[in-house]
Amino acid sequence: MPVFDFSGSSSETKEPVCTYEVFYSSQATPDPDHPVLVLDAAPGGLKHHTSGAFTNPSDRTSFEYKTEEGSAAADILKIDARFVSLLKWLGENRINVRLSGAETAKGYAVYKIREMAFGGGSKLSAEDGFLQFMIERLLASEAPCADEPDEDAQEDGDSMKLTSIQSITDFLTCAGRTLPDNIRLWARRNLAVARSGEVSAEERRHAQHALSIMLNIQWKSNYFQSIDPDEARRILDEELYGMEQVKQRIIETIIQINRTHTLPSYGLLLIGPAGTGKSQIAYAVARILKMPWTTLDMSSINDPEQLTGSSRIYANAKPGIIMDAFSIAGESNLVFIINELDKAASGKGNGNPADVLLTLLDNLGFTDNYMECMIPTVGVYPIATANDRNQISAPLMSRFAVIEIPDYTPEEKKVIFSRYALPKVLRRIGMQDGECVLTPEGLDMVIELHRNTSGIRDLEQAAEHIAANALYQIEVNGETSVVYDAARVQRVLA
Repeated sequence: MPVFDFSGSSSETKEPVCTYEVFYSSQATPDPDHPVLVLDAAPGGLKHHTSGAFTNPSDRTSFEYKTEEGSAAADILKIDARFVSLLKWLGENRINVRLSGAETAKGYAVYKIREMAFGGGSKLSAEDGFLQFMIERLLASEAPCADEPDEDAQEDGDSMKLTSIQSITDFLTCAGRTLPDNIRLWARRNLAVARSGEVSAEERRHAQHALSIMLNIQWKSNYFQSIDPDEARRILDEELYGMEQVKQRIIETIIQINRTHTLPSYGLLLIGPAGTGKSQIAYAVARILKMPWTTLDMSSINDPEQLTGSSRIYANAKPGIIMDAFSIAGESNLVFIINELDKAASGKGNGNPADVLLTLLDNLGFTDNYMECMIPTVGVYPIATANDRNQISAPLMSRFAVIEIPDYTPEEKKVIFSRYALPKVLRRIGMQDGECVLTPEGLDMVIELHRNTSGIRDLEQAAEHIAANALYQIEVNGETSVVYDAARVQRVLA
């Protein structure tokens, strides 16, 4: 096992002895059965909320604390691999902490660490916010690889946000190898720039801004839990009426996760008339995958730089939309919903914005010009929508599993209007059953008036119009129940 000097001191006569072993865990919520670390303490020696500091004298790695008789020390027996660097940081800075734990057969199991006020007082320190932020991030991360050395032991290097140089420095020290290798090395280089007195103030500002963006993102592993096909079907049924073949195709595509525990090789491209529920399907898939989602509206993007960001050589440089999406989501695993892929502009001579998406879709990593770093994209699942497949390039089409979304039949539109669209509006505006009644002939007229429209958006507008008219008749004209037959529907909607 590696040797760590928590106090930062050295002994010329005796090498420090590491008393603990490292165990590897991905447990997100620590408790006595799944602790952060285990101390070797005599029964009754450590109590719940014991205060002290981590140290590493020349003969043991331990936690020193006060007792009624004076002071005592408990050797550290085991540490979750994710927390090795954090405990090293706590020890090097002689930070007083309060431990919450419980006596077990294997030792005193610590499952919570809080920072104490300077001098060991009982009041928690204001700096405890950073420690708790750090602990939450480590618990949400995957354990570092067991067969890799902990190089960080020798390297220099509202919700809590990392913005100051000090907080960024402390985070890098504590995060250790829980960060992806390329991001950890990139962060050290940028931290050196941000601290340097040999570069311009503008360069330092850009480096610090980029660090703040990158390190406030939780970089997760590419392991995905299995999905429940019944739950997936229930979610799709909630969002979409009918279209059984479409739902079946979607589940067939994403069910691959159950065997590979990685995202499918191909994203989804939903092609169909406007108003047929393509965006709703995309949101439903994000719910099924239990991932946050972000949207890219390709019809409003006419320059590839909007996606890739601008170079730091410019004073007003900034990251691109894709990097912003990671930052807003706060994590690397998310669903990218790319709206109107067929309306991507050809650009202003700088290239086609749609072609920039190719690296994102290949899951090989995306490079943002401002960040100057390859962003891991193995946790990105793209879902695109389009009306006309002929306007999409062949390279883009080849990155997707294409699903055609048909328009609704007149009978399906009847069901959607009478069971979903109109009742939804009536509930929203507080109307009671019986105040607005639509006869079968009135329903036929609604569908007839919209026979040349695709999708259900116009039907939803018709439901709003009818409900508003019924409310007016009741509130202004004193009617108690408004019945809409074919003639009345035609008068209202024509």
